[in-house]
Amino acid sequence: MSLLCNFPTSFHFPKVFFSASRAFRKSNSFHSHKNDFSSLSFPHFFYKRKLQNPNSAAEREAPGHKEPLIPVHGDGGALMEFEDVEEEREVFQSTLRLVECAMFAAVAGLAYFLSNSLAIENYFGCFFSLPIVISSMRWGVAAGRKTMVATAMLLLTLSGPVKALTYLLMHGLVGLAMGSLWRLGVNWLLSIIFCSLVRAMGAIGYVLISSFLLRENILALITINIHASLTYMLAALGMNSIPSMDAVYTIFGTLLLLNCGFFVFLLHVLYAVFLSRLGMKVSLSLPRWLEKAI
Repeated sequence: MSLLCNFPTSFHFPKVFFSASRAFRKSNSFHSHKNDFSSLSFPHFFYKRKLQNPNSAAEREAPGHKEPLIPVHGDGGALMEFEDVEEEREVFQSTLRLVECAMFAAVAGLAYFLSNSLAIENYFGCFFSLPIVISSMRWGVAAGRKTMVATAMLLLTLSGPVKALTYLLMHGLVGLAMGSLWRLGVNWLLSIIFCSLVRAMGAIGYVLISSFLLRENILALITINIHASLTYMLAALGMNSIPSMDAVYTIFGTLLLLNCGFFVFLLHVLYAVFLSRLGMKVSLSLPRWLEKAI
């Protein structure tokens, strides 16, 4: 009993651990490292207690006393610290970028799919480009492009190629252009002009695809209606003249650019306010009047 009471409490590793076999106990490597516990390799989920005694016997015998645990790394006993995460920052950043792009693509694709299914696309059409813009602002132009492509592939799976092409032409390209220009810090005037042109070309592409599917020349119908409207207006004003087709095409292009310009301008204002509320105001190059209003 006296031997058990005098057993040293500062040695926390059992003696059986070191007397597993006689050959291992007599090896040179064991004798050279028998007091170096850092050379022992443990799995990363095991822990060892500190090898120093408590400050006092009273503290050691306190009922609520627990010796602190030190995590042991699996390759040599090194302590796991937060610096290990910083060393693999690039891996975590790429993983986070991939997860966010997938999440934004899923949100955009499902929102567009449900809006088309419920016939409420006209009410939520201004938000379909927002995930691409956020992805471009956070992770760069390549991330925005990947988000747009992933959204198109999701819509291709859910709704078919027509809905996927419609999303790309009417919302995807506009969101990618806007996010890329904002990421590069381009002036708002240039951004609105360029995005308006992208939106106009997407609208013309959408009309051409619809014409192919319906087997009807929708552009010709639009120009005929504009020509008839101009003729009626001129006749109402007392002018006996017929507008030429060049004038009709010019009026059609001007109206299309104005429509796309107003839409893109509203998108700029709406997305700027939304991103400012999300805490991304520093990365935005806002005009003075909008910055004061926000």
